[in-house]
Amino acid sequence: MSAEIVIGEGAERVIEGFAGGLLGGALASFVILAAFLIVAGLYVYSSLALFSIFKRLRYKRSWIAWIPLARCAVILLLGGFSWKYIFLLLIPILGWFAVGVLLIISFWNIFEKLKYPGALSLIVLGFFIPALSGIAQIAFLVVLGVVAWKK
Repeated sequence: MSAEIVIGEGAERVIEGFAGGLLGGALASFVILAAFLIVAGLYVYSSLALFSIFKRLRYKRSWIAWIPLARCAVILLLGGFSWKYIFLLLIPILGWFAVGVLLIISFWNIFEKLKYPGALSLIVLGFFIPALSGIAQIAFLVVLGVVAWKK
């Protein structure tokens, strides 16, 4: 006598559902990992660029470029404003807008100190136009790299 395993229609659906869920989970994990690696790479690149800019402006604590909010405070400081304006971020919407404007002006001043056109800082405004957001972010990273490393 031979023993055959007969899988019913309901069990086949369970197995197919499990396989589909496994494939979907693997795909989701891959997407999350890829996004994490891209974000981490962009963070490292921007930190290295800001580190170099801080050094070129002879800021003693250039390593602060690696600390997210602290580097914004240093950008404000090097751009001619008090670092204390960073605390405006505690005020929702209006404070965020104010710090954003101060950062754009600070980048303008920093770029001019390094003999580049200050208007390059206006690329950041493209972040707020959905159709241009990705292009503006890449363009600003390129500008940071040029300002940081081009002689």
